Amino acid sequence: MNLLLINHYAGTPELGMEYRPYYLAREWVRAGHRVCIVAASYSHVRTRQPDVGSGVREQSISGITYRWLPTPRYTGNGVGRAWNVGCFLARTWREAPRLAAEWRPDAVIASSTYPMDIWVARRIARSTRPRPARLVYEVHDLWPLSLIELTGMSPNHPFALLCQRAEDAAYRHADRVVSMLPKVHSHMAARGLDLDRLTIVPNGVAPDEWNREPEPLRADVASAIAQARRTGRAVVGYAGSMGLPNSLDTLLDAALLVKDVALSIVMVGDGHERQRLLARVERETISNVTMLPAIPKFQIPSFLGAIDLAYIGWQRSSIYRFGIAPNKLMDYMMAGCAVLHSVEAGNDPVADSGCGVTVAPESPAAVADGLRCMATLSAGQRREMGARGRAYVLANHTYPVLARRFIEALQA
Repeated sequence: MNLLLINHYAGTPELGMEYRPYYLAREWVRAGHRVCIVAASYSHVRTRQPDVGSGVREQSISGITYRWLPTPRYTGNGVGRAWNVGCFLARTWREAPRLAAEWRPDAVIASSTYPMDIWVARRIARSTRPRPARLVYEVHDLWPLSLIELTGMSPNHPFALLCQRAEDAAYRHADRVVSMLPKVHSHMAARGLDLDRLTIVPNGVAPDEWNREPEPLRADVASAIAQARRTGRAVVGYAGSMGLPNSLDTLLDAALLVKDVALSIVMVGDGHERQRLLARVERETISNVTMLPAIPKFQIPSFLGAIDLAYIGWQRSSIYRFGIAPNKLMDYMMAGCAVLHSVEAGNDPVADSGCGVTVAPESPAAVADGLRCMATLSAGQRREMGARGRAYVLANHTYPVLARRFIEALQA
């Protein structure tokens, strides 16, 4: 099959997030399919940006053709980011006839976080000859509902209305809908989707990256973990984005409550909230927390292999009733980490696999109790938890499995 995937934020292991498009496409290429990913030249979630210049650039990465479309830089979530989105969609719209003619796709996948790319994907699909391509809508988050419930955006805000119009169009026109979130059926049916067209394909991991020798940890991270070990403390690790949805203030509040416990918390990552959180650690003298900049992706296995347990937290929000699909949690479980999970959601891989302890979200006392509980476990008990998590991921969340499931949905 010829597959054309539109994902504004698509990245690579070298450039940084978003990783899912790359790993799915790599498996499709390995299976004999031809794949093109259309992405923006600038994305705030990447560590590095591709070298594009002022024009469209094609680049082959792991057998995948990336078509980078030039878009302006931005910071934050304001007008600059909206302008970046608009420029990407406008450029993709203009490129649609050429993409259809050059690639003659069998399927066009609209896969950006926001739903407005369904219109450009539909234009490409309809322009394909000798017959229209199948139109696929991949759901990362439920926009605009996520914006409304997480940020308090009014349902009547112009951007929310635009997202709603696009989401409804996707459910109306897509031949297949693929969702990473596992509990979306009632919402999508209420918005007009025939559930026979829905397939759940969650996030996953690339097992080959976990079977090779990991890169050594950066010196400052290795030193922080070694210092905790010298003082006889267990190490709690957090690796990933530092934004409001990650509810890291709750972890810092809990850290203040467990200063009497032999635990050290080492956090690595970047994000909008990192500087504020770091200032808080210094101002409040939270001595059992060390915050360090993000490490390269290929050092993540080394980091997770060096800690005793891993933490992931969420805000308390009704939006999570539709389920969660965090990349970070898949990495934790694949690494064989025991996990402390602070969440209330429609699904919980930690509870399903038995790889850790789940506590209430946005509750410093609950997180502190979870830390105390896991600190009392023996190293052997934590290893047993981690082994259960790894087995669960290998059975349900590896990209070779997920890529096949996606193709089967396209062919249904």
